[in-house]
Amino acid sequence: MPIAKEGLKEIVLATLLLGALALGASLLHWLAALPFVIVWLWVISFFRDPARRRTFEPGELCAPADGTVTEVVELDHYESIGGPAFRIGIFLSLFDVHINRAPCSGRVRSLTYREGEFLDARDPSSGQRNESNTVLIDTDEGMPGPVEVRQVAGLLARRIICHARANQQLAIGERFGLIKFGSRTELIIPRIDGTQIAVEIGDKVRAGLTVMARQRVMDPLTSGGADRGGAVGAAIDPVGAGSQRDGG
Repeated sequence: MPIAKEGLKEIVLATLLLGALALGASLLHWLAALPFVIVWLWVISFFRDPARRRTFEPGELCAPADGTVTEVVELDHYESIGGPAFRIGIFLSLFDVHINRAPCSGRVRSLTYREGEFLDARDPSSGQRNESNTVLIDTDEGMPGPVEVRQVAGLLARRIICHARANQQLAIGERFGLIKFGSRTELIIPRIDGTQIAVEIGDKVRAGLTVMARQRVMDPLTSGGADRGGAVGAAIDPVGAGSQRDGG
């Protein structure tokens, strides 16, 4: 299993500390070392970075994080989107893969880091109150946009990592960052006629694999392209879900 290079520091520290504790405990009895070995294995597994590849159909948006859907909310107006929107919240437990991936193909318009609190990431208000990093993506031509991904620190998560840069082109499912330890990731998309939310509260999702929503794709011949403030012209319905080739 590939390991995220961003976790090498924590893995080395855990190896030194837990190795020393396990060695000391084993002097009493070998079974006493097991808890430290288990924690060491968990630290390594936390930073796992599985390969994710899937074919998506036009109009589909994928999960930006692994975890459990805790919120699906309709917003009358969302400033970054420039109109009505859907916000989908994903809670990442200590046992989920913590890699963040782009929910759609497009160019990064802006990144906004904000200091804040460290509420439990399952709290719906954590998205607005906790430390966070927001990535705003201008979707590729024909796809309603922009789309926003918010990395939110949780009760234990104290470091958000984002490798994306302004004006960078991202492909759907492309890895762009991670949040260390329990956290939350939010996906905010335009709410237009024909938008289909493909997940419900309680669903388990996987970044780069699970389809979160389906949008009506712009027809450039009749619409002249999408208004990046959120307005959408004529549209065509997307085809059904694509086929999964590989997971992790």
